[in-house]
Amino acid sequence: MRYCHPHPHRKILAAFTLIELLVVISIISILASMLLPALSKSKGKALSIVCLNNQKQLNFAWILYTDDHERFINNHGRDETRDKRQNWVNNVQDWGNSDDNTNVNYLKENKIAHYTSKNIGIFKCPADRSMAENGSRIRSMAMNAMIGDTGVLSNRFNPEYRQYLKPGDLDLPTERFVFIDEHPDTINDGFFVNTLSTVSWGNVPGSFHQGAANLSYADGHSAIHRWVVTGEKGTVRPPVKGGVGGTFPASPATDFQWLIYHTSSKRN
Repeated sequence: MRYCHPHPHRKILAAFTLIELLVVISIISILASMLLPALSKSKGKALSIVCLNNQKQLNFAWILYTDDHERFINNHGRDETRDKRQNWVNNVQDWGNSDDNTNVNYLKENKIAHYTSKNIGIFKCPADRSMAENGSRIRSMAMNAMIGDTGVLSNRFNPEYRQYLKPGDLDLPTERFVFIDEHPDTINDGFFVNTLSTVSWGNVPGSFHQGAANLSYADGHSAIHRWVVTGEKGTVRPPVKGGVGGTFPASPATDFQWLIYHTSSKRN
């Protein structure tokens, strides 16, 4: 009887059974479910660092302007910004089709532009995905309303608190914030204001970074602050596009009181 022997160079290929394949797929799915939250957290941390760096650059430009002019840069409200375009930032954003939402020239031709080398990227947090009807909005940074020449508003909202017009006016430079991420629902001009004698939000801080916001301070440092009150998507207010209309109570008052302390102090 003649026997057939395998060819000496022929490889015998082993194949997975269907059950083995399902086991491998299940293991991969489990590993992915374990890794994705960590990757998402790492990505969020990276965006927060980029945002913090943007704010540091903007704050440094604000300091350079102050050194040259011996006064803080203009910090106008909505109407005066539109009428004069002589502000630290010259656009007034909304949720509609306004040119101010998307026209980067408003960031290149403002009063701080000379000190930012017309870098438009530093005016926005990379985690801000807010979209107006005509496209992605170009700014998420706002300035403390108690710092700078507010023009016709002339400290209308908080007359019992100090308005800082020049470096010598500052009482606690390490504690007074200059720039802040503002919540998409309330950002329009660059003038971040709340009535400090109340316990109600008017303009709301952002919370793009897992319930936290970046702030920069008058002494030049920047830091992240995590809010106590958070909700859906880490926001301190109802997550309704365009906001809920007007002010709403800060309840509990923890975050609002923190912001009061870092905004200004009462006049003597």
